[in-house]
Formats: sequence, structure tokens, C-alpha cells
Amino acid sequence: MMRIWTVFFFVLLMCPSVAEAQTAEILLQKVTEALSAGKADYAVSLFRQATAANAEQAEIYYWTQLNKNTDTSLRMAGELAAHFKDYRVYDKAYLFYMELLQAHPDDVQTLVACAETQLMRGDEDDARRLYEKVLGLDADNLQANIFLGNYYFLQAENRKKRLEEDFKHLASPTRMQYARYRNGLSDIFAGGYEKAKACLQRVLQLFPSSSEAGHILERIKKLEAELK
Repeated sequence: MMRIWTVFFFVLLMCPSVAEAQTAEILLQKVTEALSAGKADYAVSLFRQATAANAEQAEIYYWTQLNKNTDTSLRMAGELAAHFKDYRVYDKAYLFYMELLQAHPDDVQTLVACAETQLMRGDEDDARRLYEKVLGLDADNLQANIFLGNYYFLQAENRKKRLEEDFKHLASPTRMQYARYRNGLSDIFAGGYEKAKACLQRVLQLFPSSSEAGHILERIKKLEAELK
């Protein structure tokens, strides 16, 4: 008898995906039953368990078995988005966050999660767009202010560096060329450093111990003094 049980457990260990798939299949069947019985919360709980057991099966179930025009299906999309994000499957996470945003485009929590996902996917421009929308809805959102403060600052630094390099290539700059250079610096300050300053000041209001924000603000303050 001991030998039989040993062989049984050995088979389970060697074939975890089979056992996992069967568990997800059973859970998803229960999801269908719970939805038919009008037990939305229970259905979402079961779907969460199924997603943890086999996310691919849960994803197929979402696309093929659910009515997408219900709050319950959106909650399940949220479960898939969070799962894929946690497991660093960022393309799929983004897909499901977009499902959520199509239904609730002004949901701050989803916008922030989607922005984080876009950063992980390497789409910094879209992350910026999403965080800017967050600030339009919640000016005190710490995460958006931190990202945008650093983003605007670094973008301004890069523009300033290019402008200075171009000016240094002029052997004997004229007054007109120098005036253009100074105007260029002023434009960069207004379009980049000022925006970074506003975000980072808000960061310090929300999180006074942020030494990084304080350090960058000091650099901006110094540049501002030089331009006057």
C-alpha cells in the first residue's frame, strides 16, 4: 500500500500542470454556477482562485464565457490584470487594464496601475500621459507627482544639455545668437523645469522626508536664479 501511495504522489509531482488545470476547470465551472445563481461576489472569489491556479484558462474563460457588459466581468478583468502584473506578464496586464479603463476611464487606481504597467513595457510616453490624467483627477496623487516631477526634470535636463552643446559649437557667438540661447533656456525652464518644480513641491508637501525631491528642487532653484 505504501508503494502505491508513493507512486501516486510521485505522479502528481511530475505532472503539476495536469492537476492545476483540473483545479482551474472545476473552479471555473463553479464560477458559471455562481453567476447563474446571481452570486456575484462568490463568482469573483472563485474566479480569483481559478486565475491563481491557471491564469491562461481563466483568461480563455473571460474572453469566451462572460458577458462583458456587467460589473462582475469587469471585476474579473481586474483580477486578471492584477495577476498578470504581479507575475510580470505586462502585455496581458495592460490588455486587461484597458478593458477596465474602457468602462471607467477616470478611475484613478486603474490609471495608476496601467501607468506602472506601461513603464514596465517600456512605453514611457504613454505612462506620462496616464499619470498626467491622474493629476487632472487627483492633484495630490503621490505616485503621479513623483513620476512626473522626475520625468519633466530629466526631459528639461536633456533639452538644456543639447542647447548648451549647440551654443558651445559657436566659436564667436553674436549678441543675437546669445539672446536666442538665453531665450531657449527660458523656454526650457518654463516648459520643463517649472512643471517639475510644481510636481516635486507637491511631493514634499505629501512626503516631507523625500530627500530626492528636495535635492532636485534645489537644482531647479539654482538654475532659476541664474536665468534672472
